[in-house]
Amino acid sequence: MIICSAPGKVYLFGEHAVVYGEPAICCAVDIRTRVSVAPADSITISSSLGTTGIDFETHPYVSAVVERFQDISSLEGVSISIESEIPVGSGLGSSAAVTIATIKALDALLGTDLELDDVARTGHEVEQRIQGAASQTDTYVCTMGGVVMIPQRKGLDLIDCGIVIGNTNIFSSTKELVANVAELNESFPDVIGPVLSSIGKMSVTGEELVNAKDYVSVGKLMNINQGLLDAIGVGCSELSSFTYAARNSGAYGAKITGAGGGGCMVAIAPHERVDGVAAAIAIAGGEVVVTKATDIGVRVESL
Repeated sequence: MIICSAPGKVYLFGEHAVVYGEPAICCAVDIRTRVSVAPADSITISSSLGTTGIDFETHPYVSAVVERFQDISSLEGVSISIESEIPVGSGLGSSAAVTIATIKALDALLGTDLELDDVARTGHEVEQRIQGAASQTDTYVCTMGGVVMIPQRKGLDLIDCGIVIGNTNIFSSTKELVANVAELNESFPDVIGPVLSSIGKMSVTGEELVNAKDYVSVGKLMNINQGLLDAIGVGCSELSSFTYAARNSGAYGAKITGAGGGGCMVAIAPHERVDGVAAAIAIAGGEVVVTKATDIGVRVESL
């Protein structure tokens, strides 16, 4: 049996603006999806959702990966088991993590010797197939780990502070939210265009601040970014409640991570304030995940 894992991710800056070519800063976080593979007579995929064969309703991403390897190798049967610490549909990269971990596990099992860039590219192609359109950000960060400036794929210094995630457990459609922002931008280009440009400028400024470990200033920029995300209509009352709870409990800053409209927010905080920030988000009604940045991307955990 081979076990591989890949991390989740949060955005420090830039979601939605990145769709319009603006830069974003994304950070791999130490919550992981683990995929176990073993030779078998037939194809089975098992997760908390159930056990299936190739099934694009229940296990779309893993099914697409299996079909991809059937095209490039002699794969006929395999048993695949999935365990994940990453909430599904929350903006934390759950689909990218399971895709990348599955690719790496099958690569190790079949000896196809994919380079990491190949793993990331294949993962992006799989997400495009399933979603219709997909950013390269999630699959790249889940593959490589670390803090990355997108689209330049420039590695930044690892963040050395607490990361607290608050999950609303409210489903939101990334496709719909992106379409809503596009409609706003089409209706009011002279207003929305500069907002998206300002979000992009935060990533440029944030690069220097992250590398300088100036987390007080990083947090201030995150708070401004949150205000602009609210301005383009991707916030919700729960996310606002969690972000203010985090800030009022000593976080450096807090904002939406991902598409918004539900899903998750992220706060960065001094290590000594993490417990208080987590408790405040929980009191506000959030499901809390306390984690940290990680420079470990996809990895083989067991051969």
